[in-house]
Amino acid sequence: MSRRDNGKLTILDGSTFFVSDASGDVEATNADGFFHCDMRHLSTWRLLVDGESPGTLSSDIVDYYSARVVSAVSQDGGAATVSVRRERFVSGGVHEDVIVENLTDEPRQIELVLEFASDFGDILECHTRPKKRGRISQESGGQEATLRYERGDYVRETVLRFSEQCSVEDGRATFRVKLGGHETWKTCVDVVPVVDGTEHPSRHRCSDFGKAEPHMPLSLEEWMDAAPGLDTEWDALRRTYRCSLLDLAALRFQPRGDSDSSLPAGGLPWFMALFGRDSIVMAYQLLPFQPEVAKTTLEVLAGLQAAERDDFHDAAPGKILHELRRGELTVLGDEPQSPYYGAHDATSLFLVLLDEYELWTWDRELVRSLEQPARAAVRWIEEEADLDGDGLLEYLCRSREGLENQGWKDSGNAILFADGTQAEPPIATCEVQGYAYDALRRTARVAREIWEDAELADRLLGRAETLRERFEEAFWSDERGHYVLALDGDKKQVDALTSNIGHLLWSGIASRKRAQATAGKLLSPELWSGWGVRTMSSQDAGYNPLEYHNGSVWPHDTALVAEGLRRYGLRDEASRVAVALLEAAEAFDGRLPELFAGFDRADTGFPVEYDGASKPQSFAAGAPLLALRTLLGLDARGGEVVSEPRIPDGVPRFSLR
Repeated sequence: MSRRDNGKLTILDGSTFFVSDASGDVEATNADGFFHCDMRHLSTWRLLVDGESPGTLSSDIVDYYSARVVSAVSQDGGAATVSVRRERFVSGGVHEDVIVENLTDEPRQIELVLEFASDFGDILECHTRPKKRGRISQESGGQEATLRYERGDYVRETVLRFSEQCSVEDGRATFRVKLGGHETWKTCVDVVPVVDGTEHPSRHRCSDFGKAEPHMPLSLEEWMDAAPGLDTEWDALRRTYRCSLLDLAALRFQPRGDSDSSLPAGGLPWFMALFGRDSIVMAYQLLPFQPEVAKTTLEVLAGLQAAERDDFHDAAPGKILHELRRGELTVLGDEPQSPYYGAHDATSLFLVLLDEYELWTWDRELVRSLEQPARAAVRWIEEEADLDGDGLLEYLCRSREGLENQGWKDSGNAILFADGTQAEPPIATCEVQGYAYDALRRTARVAREIWEDAELADRLLGRAETLRERFEEAFWSDERGHYVLALDGDKKQVDALTSNIGHLLWSGIASRKRAQATAGKLLSPELWSGWGVRTMSSQDAGYNPLEYHNGSVWPHDTALVAEGLRRYGLRDEASRVAVALLEAAEAFDGRLPELFAGFDRADTGFPVEYDGASKPQSFAAGAPLLALRTLLGLDARGGEVVSEPRIPDGVPRFSLR
């Protein structure tokens, strides 16, 4: 299993992860390092032999939490005389074995140095340049060093322990190694983060390759065995299926800190945390394969639901969080992610997932246990989400450090008119209306069938129909011939053509008479790249195939479009989109990134990487699974799974068992 994307060697254990270059080193000048609980505990980690970096021969991932690097040292450009093997494990802390072998029959003496430092950067700043507000100090003694960060009562430490005799000072551990002919020498290094006075050592020790993860409810092997088997002669699909499940297993962490609840984090490296929208969409994608993830997601998000209004956190009663962080900036209140609630869609999506989970599992006990959080979410939709009383849901950032855009396209320039002008808030995006419509209808079913509250069910159905009528009136553009992206603060149609219209099919809010026209736009040369649906039309002024939300292709977005097309009976179109996404995954060796460039397939012949895209990323890893569901026509009805497959000619057959 390789995770050497863009020349980086990355291993992870949930929200604890280590990113280095291919040699295993971390340089102080880049964004690599060892991260734990949203803080970088190592920003420099270099191995030198006689003052030089060994030449890397090979490096790769063994398990998602372990890696091996093999390098060598030669003299005067001749044959290698010394080999160095680094075996690294991350789980809580880091355990690294450094094994040196004399490749000749002549005795040798070398000086091996490990350089180390920590800037204790908060992960929210590490992709730029961390601005430290506290004091960093270092203490050394014996075969141990402690790096310490203090800002008032806030303290974090990194403890480094070396098993063999060495001199430790000034950020360097120096070993003077004498080797007989063909002799091997080894030292073990433990890098231990200390949070709130508690050490978090690695649970893995020397040569723990392939070992089960004792802190997870399911080991990797158990996780894989719990998913349905895939029967197919399509080798690339088999590889993609396995890779998706492995990546989601690798991203698992415990957001509540207990081993009984784990779910995948958002994505590596900058989103190794709990994200409401990402977690819900990923759990939805996983339902036919790993339904327990949806249960955990619902329980965790319900436990963190907002109970009061708090503008700094963009919180309001009943709202589901956007992001939860545990680093310095959030703990001390510099940033609002503790948690932050600036997502105008996550609350509706929570209700969508609750209903869909029950359809797949028949777990009515969970639906009953979450009745009060679900009712609170409904109240937020009815009483809080419509800012001006016009029957539509608008967002407006109230936090001084919050997100201006609070739909899934949440970058600052994501909501543009066709002429490239930026929309001014409050903003009502089209897909947010669809999610709310779907949430109201689904919760009506739950209220009637499980909570036995017919009055609530009738009210929610009426509310949903009113929203649908209001939406149809406000968001359709006769001039443009499609649903518009949004309404701005003056209720003017933000008329860009975007992939968001595909979500209107997934949620069911689009009118039947306009579904075919919507499908035509999604598969037009403007939006369809050949690999997926572009986030913005190539004919709009704001389009850029390498822009985060204005021209790129997002796998989860395209997968939802395919499923939406299926919902409206447009099976051929749905299959075309789903197959193209699986072909894109094949081009990425089975691992879809968070997003990729929107260049046309005919122009490049392969999907083009987007620099900086998270990989693995949770709902990108889940996208092929949803594409499989679309092609197989899988639905759950009354506790039973039904399948109505539509696989295009020329595509190898496949089935789940």
